[in-house]
Amino acid sequence: MAPLSKAGAALAALRAGLSGDALTPDDPGYDEARTVFNAMIDRRPAVIARCESEADVTRAVRFARELDLPIAVRGGGHSVAGMALNDGGLVVDLSRMHAVTVHPGSETVRVEGGALMSHLDRATQPYGLATTGGRASTTGVGGFVLGGGSGWLDRSCGLAVDNLLGVELVTADGSPVLATEQENPELFWALHGGGGNFGVATALTLKLHPLPEFSIALLMYLPEHGPEVIRVYREIIATGPPEASGGILYLTGPPEEFVPPELVGKLLCGALVAYAGGEEDMRKTAQPLLALPHEVEIVTALPYADFQCMIDDPPGMRNYWSAEYLTGAPDDFVDVFCALGDAMPVPTGTQHVLFPQGGAIASGPSRFPVPYRDASWAVHPFGIWEDAADDERCVEWVRKVREDVRPWSTGAVYLNFIGDEGTDRVAAGLGEDNMRRLAAVKAEYDPDNVFRFNHNITPVPAGA
Repeated sequence: MAPLSKAGAALAALRAGLSGDALTPDDPGYDEARTVFNAMIDRRPAVIARCESEADVTRAVRFARELDLPIAVRGGGHSVAGMALNDGGLVVDLSRMHAVTVHPGSETVRVEGGALMSHLDRATQPYGLATTGGRASTTGVGGFVLGGGSGWLDRSCGLAVDNLLGVELVTADGSPVLATEQENPELFWALHGGGGNFGVATALTLKLHPLPEFSIALLMYLPEHGPEVIRVYREIIATGPPEASGGILYLTGPPEEFVPPELVGKLLCGALVAYAGGEEDMRKTAQPLLALPHEVEIVTALPYADFQCMIDDPPGMRNYWSAEYLTGAPDDFVDVFCALGDAMPVPTGTQHVLFPQGGAIASGPSRFPVPYRDASWAVHPFGIWEDAADDERCVEWVRKVREDVRPWSTGAVYLNFIGDEGTDRVAAGLGEDNMRRLAAVKAEYDPDNVFRFNHNITPVPAGA
């Protein structure tokens, strides 16, 4: 801990040098700046540096190193474990760095490190282009991509990291570094799933894909139809094109106009076909689901960016998530999954989700540290609720889902879908065979483990 006189002088210098500003607990706006997506997280950083440029990030990192402060990095603040914050340390807040520059000729986009998915999707949509993004418009692009990146377009466009072309990074000593296939290629490899372990990503360059049309079929069924719905959906994914994605979800009927009043607050089983193409082709793909008796039907073409923000979860909710990636979804699994759906806490915002994999996920580059690529399905128990009195039942239900579907698990996991579940789960999310190589990259760029508020990789020099 630095002497108070040194800390005061360093903070004054930081404030004088930043284009942005630095907040401490006594400053107006501090509490708002430390609020993140998960309302269960309540942490009090010593300083929040709201950066506006790469130079600001460099100054903030060097300030923290001078005072031996731990560093957390905030992009969208969507980490369920609250990894965007710490207690008594520095937060590098990138939220003001959200510029998106589209290069339609080369079908690429440069995204600043604090951009949200809405910034990216709205910028690319006028050009009829898109890339795999998170399933909520308020998700931060940087953490999403560097953690692997699964979204509605992954079966047709690949995981987000499959579309990563370059990362502009500020490392633990405050040095700016560019990582591409040609420049610092080992670091570039590690950033394909290794998350924020290696520095602060101030900008990312991503490959874009043509997406002139997008359409959806969202159907809701009474929960007793769940097993049949999943078996039909399973066949659609097995025989349909990679443009078809989406998922099965058990949910509480929301208070929306399209939900019959008598079903609001009741358990429902939903089926979503999210289609990277036009409505006519989507209807052909979704027809077997439409033929089943259902209570709600929304079938329409719409802009992808509009859909991305239609299903955003409200802020201020309590969250606990997890995931298991599966070898398959046979009938005995379907029965277990549906029984868990029937036991889901209702009424809450909690969702019990089954995502299809395959397509461009499976055929993407195998060299990156994303070991869940070969899974055929993913189970994502997504606990979200408002009342702290529901904490125990919601958390226990999420854990029970993991336990009960484990017989079908590949053992791998997408780390952005889980909170802090221990070092074994970090290894499961990166691959045991990749961990030594990742640890060596960590040792080169962050030997003191300054960036440890993440799914952390312990630095170990090569050959140690």
